[in-house]
This record gives sequence, C-alpha cells and structure tokens, in this order.
Amino acid sequence: MNDNEKEQHVAAKRLDGKTALITGSDSGIGQATAVEFAKEGADVVVSYHSDSGGANETRKAVEAQGRRAIVVQCDVSDESQVESMFDQALKSFGTLDILMNNAGVDASGTKVAELSTEVWDKAIRTNVYGYFFCCRRFAQIRTAAGGEGKIINVTSVHEDIPNAGGADYDCSKGAIRMLTRTLALELAPQKVNVNGLAPGMVLTPFNQEAIDDPEVLEEQVQSIPWKRAAQPEEIARLAVFLASSDADYVTGTTYVMDGGLMRNLGQGA
Repeated sequence: MNDNEKEQHVAAKRLDGKTALITGSDSGIGQATAVEFAKEGADVVVSYHSDSGGANETRKAVEAQGRRAIVVQCDVSDESQVESMFDQALKSFGTLDILMNNAGVDASGTKVAELSTEVWDKAIRTNVYGYFFCCRRFAQIRTAAGGEGKIINVTSVHEDIPNAGGADYDCSKGAIRMLTRTLALELAPQKVNVNGLAPGMVLTPFNQEAIDDPEVLEEQVQSIPWKRAAQPEEIARLAVFLASSDADYVTGTTYVMDGGLMRNLGQGA
C-alpha cells in the first residue's frame, strides 16, 4: 500500500458516526483498536481494569483523531460493574453500535493436576463470564434500537491449540468460540454481526518478556512461518473491517491472524 492509498484508507471513515465499547483498551490490542476506530470516525468507550494511566493515554489518542472518548473502570468478571459500564456509555453517547470484547487474563502456566479452583475461576469469570455479560447487554441494546450492530470477540489461536499448563486459558477461549457462533445465529434476525478475532503471538503486555528480550523473541517466533510476532495495530486493522459495513455479510466465524502458526504445527511430525 503506497502513501496515497494509506491516505485514501484513512479518509474512508468506515465507522463514521458509530460508537464503540472496547474492553481492555488501556493497552495492547484494545488500545490500538481504539485508535484505529477513531481514525475511521468512531467515538470510543475506553474500558480498563487497573491501568488508569494507560486508559487515559488511549482517551487522548482517540481525542487526537477528533473523536470523543470516555474512560470507565470495570472488572468485567463482575456483572454489576459491567452493567454500570454500559449505563455510563449510554448516558454519554446515547447508544452503542460496536462491542469489542478484549479484556482477559492469560494462562496461569499451571497443569490441571495442580490448578486451584481459584485460579480456574479467575480465568473463566474474566474470559467467559465477562464476554457473556457484555454480549448480553449489547444484544439487548441493539434489539431495543431496532437491530444492526457488530460484536467482535477477541479469542486466541488457543481456542483450537492446546497448551500444557494453559487449560484455564484454552478452555475459556474455546468457550468464546461457541458463544460467538451461537450469538451469530440468535442475532441474525436483528442483523447484528458476531465474529471472533483469534490472534497468534502479538507484541502486547501478554508477551512482555519477548518485548524486553530480543533473544526470547527470536526463540519464540521460530514456530511461526513468518518468523515474527504481530503488532497490535495489525490486529486492530482487522477489527476495523469486522466493525464496518464491509463485513455486513460476515457472521459466526473466527478470523485467525497468526502468521501461519496454526498451519505449521504438524511440520516435522
């Protein structure tokens, strides 16, 4: 894509007049998506769990694109906090057109035999219940508004790929794949699109060790055919497509963005 094409892309404003709520938008994929959404004309509800500084950086980046943003603290595993977040969003913007579920916790690295119920519950409450609470409220809002809207559920290649020590995370992401597919059927009459976005390795705080140590990064990307990790902005641009009218006939599917990782797993067997 040359510079002129990039300028035309930005000028397209594919999300002009839309309002998006992005959970976990204080850093990483969520933050990058908030900025890309704003470039395309959307106002943004910036949601964070504990990093208020990162959330306000996101807000400033959205406002730098000439769009409005509010910052809301929310633990998505808490139903009452999710309801309050949506109430604040509606009070500020009147409605919501796009929901991107992105907030989550990573794998504990603990094998099932040693995995405590508390650690298991944390992953399921955040990564599954959190998405469920948000999807349910958003579906109610869009149905009351007469339909239309976009739900993007950020999952992971681990919705398919098991990882020893990652049962809590893997199972949560597999559950979201089926929640996404089920919602796509239920909300089709309302013309609400529901899709998953499954990244592979992305240079976000989830992979901070690789960001900080080039040798760790080099080792970890060897199983990826493209021999590199993704940047958050690359995932964000795919999210823009799924949030836009370009994806009006896309629902119930998962877009994998992993540099070919999932196609490479059987090599050398």
